Amino acid sequence: MDFLNIFANALGEIVSPTTAAYALASLGLAVHFGFTGLLNFGQAGFMAIGAYGFAIPTLLWDVPFVVGVLIAVVGSVIFALLLGIPTLRLRADYLAIVTIAAAEIIRYVVTTNELTDITGSANGLAAFEGGFYAMNPFPQGTYNFGLTSMNERDLWIRVVAWTLVALCCLLVFLLMRSPWGRILKGIREDENAVRSLGKNVYSYKMQSLIFGGLLGTFAGMIFTLPRGAVQPANYQTELTFFLWTCLLLGGMATVLGPVVGAMIFWVVLSLTQGLLYGAIEAGYITFLTTTQAGQLRYILVGVALMLLMIFRPQGVLGNKKELVFA
Repeated sequence: MDFLNIFANALGEIVSPTTAAYALASLGLAVHFGFTGLLNFGQAGFMAIGAYGFAIPTLLWDVPFVVGVLIAVVGSVIFALLLGIPTLRLRADYLAIVTIAAAEIIRYVVTTNELTDITGSANGLAAFEGGFYAMNPFPQGTYNFGLTSMNERDLWIRVVAWTLVALCCLLVFLLMRSPWGRILKGIREDENAVRSLGKNVYSYKMQSLIFGGLLGTFAGMIFTLPRGAVQPANYQTELTFFLWTCLLLGGMATVLGPVVGAMIFWVVLSLTQGLLYGAIEAGYITFLTTTQAGQLRYILVGVALMLLMIFRPQGVLGNKKELVFA
């Protein structure tokens, strides 16, 4: 087995655009659940809104890149309002039910054959990333970074993605130490106490839902730009569960926890896949096929997550005094 190549690929996942997208979306979940106590199981829906909200106007109306981003942002805010208005006055489990259903509704709507001319149905949409790469300041060529090399397009999307992650982390860090953030933490602990102090709990919950959803929307755009295509199959419910895994790995009520969790998640997935595939191809493992090995790596991540919840329920960077699973 080529261990050097396997480890190089695994380390490359630390700064991949997909990892950045997962970090952003998980950071949105940290705002929702870790800091506010909102149980959102539909973050994949916000990511789909971001991807389709950007791709559709870009292809249909040939709008500039910035306009496409703004349309996606507006779509995300509307989606959050539609989710929050009927549910935020109810218990958190109602929000969980509504969000997971709403995300599936979004996916089924874009898959509808009647909307093929707009959404591409099951085949999705492609060739909408030209405006983004037209802003690329890096000259054409190959860029080497230790064991990893990439072309100018890969470098550009990584720089943009991780700059966005850094800015969003800084923004969340500042907001959670502001009076607004302290109210969100109070709502998480005891919303009746916050309400007794004269604060509009419903309004703050809505603001948190919108803000965390916007992070998911930006994640959806980052997730789809390097692929140059958006497909509904990428936004199934399992995507939200993977984001929750990243959040739990890193720490729920932390700013950098979702970022670290996303890095760990993708490094472990890449490393286990490379080792399993290499062992199968070398003949060391004969009782598994590559398809079965692909599923086994998710089982291993699940076992690791269970062990983490047993021995360190607050996550890698979490503070046990602030938030612990009971």
